[in-house]
Formats: sequence, structure tokens, C-alpha cells
Amino acid sequence: MVEKEDKISEILNLIGYGLAKFDLQFTNEFEYKTKTSFSQFVVDIGLANSIKAVSNRQDTFDPYFDNVRKGWWQRNQRKHIKLFIDNLFGNENAKEFANIVKFYIKDFNSDVNLNIETISPVTKSKFKQMQETGNEAEYYFMSNYNEIEIFKGGIIEDARLWGDGYDFQINLNSIYLLAEVKGLKDAQGSIRITENEFKKANEVKADYHIIVISNLVKSPKMTLISNPLQELNFELTERTTTQKTYSTKSFKW
Repeated sequence: MVEKEDKISEILNLIGYGLAKFDLQFTNEFEYKTKTSFSQFVVDIGLANSIKAVSNRQDTFDPYFDNVRKGWWQRNQRKHIKLFIDNLFGNENAKEFANIVKFYIKDFNSDVNLNIETISPVTKSKFKQMQETGNEAEYYFMSNYNEIEIFKGGIIEDARLWGDGYDFQINLNSIYLLAEVKGLKDAQGSIRITENEFKKANEVKADYHIIVISNLVKSPKMTLISNPLQELNFELTERTTTQKTYSTKSFKW
């Protein structure tokens, strides 16, 4: 049940983003001329309980786009989701983005009759990434790290590509703090760290911080754990994995 609710929330975020960014260009791609008729379609296929719920989801994205609607300026908890969607699909036009949303809807409910154009392998890979809790948590941290007292006023640098045991570096007047972000969809759950992260935490100690972003689906909350190897009890779990590779015979190229 929880997994189904998570998928619904993901699709509604995409729909709210599409409505806020593209307005009727987005609904026209679903062959609906008004937002009301499109919203009724969203209700009919089981993604929302009411037309108002669809409108409310758009409201949370409106402040981030240059449109005539003001949206709910007081609500900023969707900013990280907007940035997350931007990163994955921000370069798509209304037609392309609507096609992506159709793909998500079809994956959720295969009985829905939608005209979907060919989805590229890269888009399918992005589709998988959209469902990774860790990615959403990282964007939440990037949007809100200044709310954590020890990071306030610092300059954040993305280190995720380097694979050196931490996600971000926060520079505070030449004091470098390392941050590893963990995401939980619910308010409760366990976290895991890799051997690489364990080694970096052991090396850096007090300047290494784990930030747990919990309750991501409903109301995200950040919890800071500094010097985590001292503060938390991590139990070692060893897994043996076999990686298969395929080789050709030797050729003169």
C-alpha cells in the first residue's frame, strides 16, 4: 500500500510540475482543453481523490515558474522536487514532458488508454532514477542545508561524482565539512553506509556528517549526525557478489 502511495505521489508531482510550467500546453497533449477536464481524468484513473487535489499539487509548484498563478508561496517543501525534476527532465518541451508523464501513468495503470511516443533508453534510465529515494533526499539537502546550524552560510560543493565516501562538501571560511545524505520515505527506518563511506567517516571523524532526510513522501525532516561512527552503532554486513563480464577473442584492430 505504501509503495502504491509513493508512486501516486511521484506522478502527481510530475503532473503538478507540468501544469505549473506548461499550463494548457500540457493538458492539450492529453487531449483535454481545460485543466478541469484534465484534472477529472487524473481523478478517474485513481491518481487523486478530487479535482481540487490536482489543483493543490500545481499550487505547490507555481511559485517556481513565471506564470500568472502565485501558488502557495508559503510552502517551500516542493522546491527540492522541482530541482530534482529539472535535473532529469528540465530540458523537455511540453510535448516531450507530457509523453514522459504518460509513460509514468501507463506504468502505474496499464489499462489507461494513452497515445505514447517512443521512450528513449536515457529517459527510461531517468525514470528509474526518479524512484530512488536517495536522489530526492540529496536535492532536498541542497535546497535546505542552510537550515542546519553548522552549515549556515557555507558554500556547498557537489562531490557525488567522485565516489570518495561523501556527497557534499560545505566550505565555511576554509573549514571543510563533509556531508553524506541518506533518504527515508517514512519517519522511521534504518540507514546503511558503504565501506567507502565508513572509511571516510573514520578518517575525517568530527568533520564528517550524516544527514538523514526522513518522511520524504509527506513532510521531510533533516536529522544531523556528526561523527557518526562515534554516535551510531553500525553492524557489518558482508555480501559476496559475482560480477559477470563478457570478452571477445583477440583481434587485430
